[in-house]
Amino acid sequence: MLFVLYVISSMADGDSLKHWGGSFSVMPGRAVVIDKWQKKWQKGTKNWAIDIKVTRATLPSDSDGFARDYGFPTLSVGLRWSFNHGVIVHKGVEFWGEQENVLKEVDYDSHMGNILSFYGQFARPFLRTPQWEVDYTIDMGVAWSPSAYNKIDNIDNELIGSRMLIFFGAGLHAMYHFSHPWGVKMGVDFYHHSNGALDRPNKGANIVAPSLGLVYQPYYDGAMQKQHDVRNSFKKYWYVNLSTSIGARTLMEEWQLTQFYTTPGEADYRTANFKHYLAFAASADVIYRYACRWASGLGFDLFYGNYDKRLKEISLARGYDETVSPWSLGVAAKHETFYHNLSLNVSLGFYLYRKMGTWTKELEKPYYERIGLNYGFPKLNGLKIGINVKAHRFKADLTELLVSYPIVFFTNKGQ
Repeated sequence: MLFVLYVISSMADGDSLKHWGGSFSVMPGRAVVIDKWQKKWQKGTKNWAIDIKVTRATLPSDSDGFARDYGFPTLSVGLRWSFNHGVIVHKGVEFWGEQENVLKEVDYDSHMGNILSFYGQFARPFLRTPQWEVDYTIDMGVAWSPSAYNKIDNIDNELIGSRMLIFFGAGLHAMYHFSHPWGVKMGVDFYHHSNGALDRPNKGANIVAPSLGLVYQPYYDGAMQKQHDVRNSFKKYWYVNLSTSIGARTLMEEWQLTQFYTTPGEADYRTANFKHYLAFAASADVIYRYACRWASGLGFDLFYGNYDKRLKEISLARGYDETVSPWSLGVAAKHETFYHNLSLNVSLGFYLYRKMGTWTKELEKPYYERIGLNYGFPKLNGLKIGINVKAHRFKADLTELLVSYPIVFFTNKGQ
């Protein structure tokens, strides 16, 4: 949402009409089968989508150092309506734990349901000729699904577990300009919908789709190929990045418990209602910003979750009498990409200490990922707010609101 708001505010600048464009695309796709569960129970994968975007282009005449570094990118606001009636799930009868036929088979198929996504897009061209343009895109936004998991008539739809969703996408495209200002766009897109572990189930939907679209680009002419000298006074520097966050999550352990270790006669059998737990984190990183748009470094992450007592109860119910601690400590490699006041952060960490119980250890990996979008305030010395998703092997663990503050301690005067 931060990215969408930034794109809208950028579009609102008093620009000439030549900066503006748009596109309309159709996307016949497939839901990607990513694990054994989907391979066994998912009966259909076909989907298709329509996508419409309003675009603002950066031009060489804008004298924008960031735009020059990114090859004069475009910023867009888009709507994507995904039609997923062909994505079908149906579970058969299985044996779970010590109980027989606990997972009751229903006499109907569950459907993933259609999804409406509202998002911002950053498109970076890496090849331009008078007729051709090739780019890659990054999308972030929110989505809504009228058809989510419920145990009344959609009980096997573990792909989409809530109506409100997070949307992420990426794509690679080629555009042919057959007549100014019109062009045809062809490419392939990947996009993902999930609820960021704020509800269960949360397996998520992953779609790969070719795309074909009509593009309106009045700004695409000879000026886009001209080289302009845009001076950039950027100096490389080192800084310590201090951050703190508060997040929320539901427990995969509770989902597993109510799905596979609860009998059909119990009230919580395959429930759709899960408690939300709080999670806190603090980080200290040493970062080197070696380019106007990039910075990388290494840091330590300290995590605290208020759900340790619940995990202890679940461990005892499973026959494990063991230590469960609310604290975790990790070391992580970190990278951040900047565009004006926006930045995208990614990190890959490894736990140095984590004791969440045997069942949790079976569900997680010893490493974790974090990805987030931030907005910085130059007048507050670079203080940033952001939204992060923490995951294990790309399966969401929690969603968090982050505040970070950089402290510069060395600047390369020679740059």
